[in-house]
Amino acid sequence: MRRLPFDEWISEFGGLSSSWWDEINESSQWQDGIFYSLCALYALVSVVALIQLIRIEMRVPEYGWTTQKVFHLMNFIVNGVRAVVFGFHNQVFTITPKVLILVLLDLPGLIFFSTYTLLVLFWAEIYHQARSLPADKLRLVYMYVNGGIYFIQVCIWIWLWIDENRVLELIGRIFIAVVSFVAALGFLFYGGRLFLMLRRFPIESKGRRKKLYEVGSVTAICFTCFLVRCFMVFLAAFDSDASLDVLDHPILDFIYYMLVEIIPSALVLFILRKLPPKRVSAQYHPIR
Repeated sequence: MRRLPFDEWISEFGGLSSSWWDEINESSQWQDGIFYSLCALYALVSVVALIQLIRIEMRVPEYGWTTQKVFHLMNFIVNGVRAVVFGFHNQVFTITPKVLILVLLDLPGLIFFSTYTLLVLFWAEIYHQARSLPADKLRLVYMYVNGGIYFIQVCIWIWLWIDENRVLELIGRIFIAVVSFVAALGFLFYGGRLFLMLRRFPIESKGRRKKLYEVGSVTAICFTCFLVRCFMVFLAAFDSDASLDVLDHPILDFIYYMLVEIIPSALVLFILRKLPPKRVSAQYHPIR
């Protein structure tokens, strides 16, 4: 048998890879299988968050809605909505006008941003209190930032509803990428600061090693997932082959949502699985 030259072998291998990728993307059976798998994974994470919320409520029912409870509730909501969206993917990806598809796919992403920046807020409060810095306005900053982001995004959706055009859709994609980059910086800034502060505590400090692991791990996971989201959304804005809002890109969608939401959510929920003590500490306080 004649041996192929290296360049021809590479070309043939690339053709086979492309054919395999296209065959799966264009197969309705593969599309259904991948999107139903995403539905099941999101539903599993949502149930885990709900169970943890119930356990926390049973442990400390008298302290109202704390940061920890709100975090798990929002995880339950965002993962539950994702499960429903991917469970009905055939209907979702064929809705007209296209702006409705963007709303169904991007709104859970914004809620995901709000959910995990709650951790940034919590860490910022701890850091400011430990450094005797003013912390009373941090919650207002969190609410204003999130309110501003939702307001801008709703304006973009309304504008797309009135006048659907490629330029405005591009602006919307870039906006999501910028929001994700801001979240990544927030985790790097306050997660990194809190981690360095904890490292300076005496070695014999109670819980120091566990808190270092918790803050360091969650910071690394969330920083990475938001950075990957930023890159992927920015790429999809300029390359239609990397689009994440069409039915015939199931493999790309599976990789994307696994990397930026499912795996990070599962890991963070596992790391933060410890229940609060029955006697609540000063750091465990309700949201006002």
